[in-house]
Amino acid sequence: MANDSPVTLAVVIGAHGVTGEVRLKVFAEDLSAHSSFNGGALTLKSVRHGPNGAIARFAEISDRTAAEKLRGTELAVPRAALPPLGEGEYYHADLIGLAAVSETGESIGTVAAVENFGAGDVVEVEKSDGKRFMVPMRPEAVPRWDEATLTVAEGWAE
Repeated sequence: MANDSPVTLAVVIGAHGVTGEVRLKVFAEDLSAHSSFNGGALTLKSVRHGPNGAIARFAEISDRTAAEKLRGTELAVPRAALPPLGEGEYYHADLIGLAAVSETGESIGTVAAVENFGAGDVVEVEKSDGKRFMVPMRPEAVPRWDEATLTVAEGWAE
């Protein structure tokens, strides 16, 4: 997709130790493919798996106080920095904001979020009245999507 807005790959959830490392909640398979985040504001020196998420070290953070100040910071890269997708693959960021339509093309709402509770991705659609419903991101529920719309199969838009 042509969208080149920043894509969040992780968020800092706290400090780790006293030397400036941070704990991360990671939304990507591998952060180590990226060396720079947030437009160059943070340079990744190392990342490893810890007991409560990934643990990372950034060149700009040298002590626990600085690491604690990063809590809640999203780590983003430009969409163009992500690897190309294979057939049937998608980035969550590409789905958010899409118009959700029925198989006949009628407007249902807008994709507000993509969640994963352990059994696969679930798309959350917000209707025009503000109510939301969830649809599993599986072919029987979402037969197709493109750069503008996500089609929700009959019976799933409740």
